[in-house]
Amino acid sequence: MKSINLDEKLAKFTEHWSPKTIANFNGNDVMVVKVKGEFKWHSHLNTDDFFLVLKGSIIIQMRDGDVELKEGEIYVVPKGVEHCPLAHEEAELLLIEPSGTPNTGDPATAAKHETI
Repeated sequence: MKSINLDEKLAKFTEHWSPKTIANFNGNDVMVVKVKGEFKWHSHLNTDDFFLVLKGSIIIQMRDGDVELKEGEIYVVPKGVEHCPLAHEEAELLLIEPSGTPNTGDPATAAKHETI
């Protein structure tokens, strides 16, 4: 048994918008991701979307208004709500979602799931 150091995991990659699974929790993937720029507008029909900002800040754009998140803040996008994450500068996030959930809401356009 060993603890997971988030800084060590985040140091293993540089690409943006490509979540890396670092643990599994009750059928959920616990992931870290680096983000910069604007992602795609998308929704998840069957699951909420959990965001925890570890470093930097992001904006969760939604059709009804934006939510700005700073370090240490969490937001959960309700299932089915269209959203588009945006980071003006590089930010680091922790995500939790059911194992195998495509990050774009569509398996055809989603980033490949990797475990580090």
